[in-house]
Amino acid sequence: MNIKIICIGKIKENFLVDGIKEYSKRISKYCKLDIIEINDKKIPDNPNQAEIEQIKLQEANEILKHISSKDYTISLDLKGNFLTSEELAKKTSDIYINGYNTITYIIGGSLGLHKTVLEKCNYSISFSKMTFPHQLFRLILLEQIYRSFKINNNETYHK
Repeated sequence: MNIKIICIGKIKENFLVDGIKEYSKRISKYCKLDIIEINDKKIPDNPNQAEIEQIKLQEANEILKHISSKDYTISLDLKGNFLTSEELAKKTSDIYINGYNTITYIIGGSLGLHKTVLEKCNYSISFSKMTFPHQLFRLILLEQIYRSFKINNNETYHK
């Protein structure tokens, strides 16, 4: 089993770096984890729609370089499906049962994901109607991945 997380931007805050390291270590008991950071593009002040689309397209081109046709891809998108932790755990289990070896989660930058990435994905998840900083969201996603493994292995952690 492999989990790949493709994300825009670097983590700068030490408390997030520490949390990401901790959950990455915990997840490594269950699978191989690969986090791919893609440099975010500079966003001009008050960008127009064309500039926004151009930046999202540039980021999309970098994201797509890291996706294999054998990956089951899940975008993290405000318009995605809402799942409980138990439903995410079941989804994870079902993906592996259906023959995929790698689940790739994709976290966009502050402008979101370009439609070419969204169209390429097998599934889309939204964790909330609220907006989170993409750096913080990486930690939230790792915690939920860890929780999924604990649920699927009937181990204590999930409440």
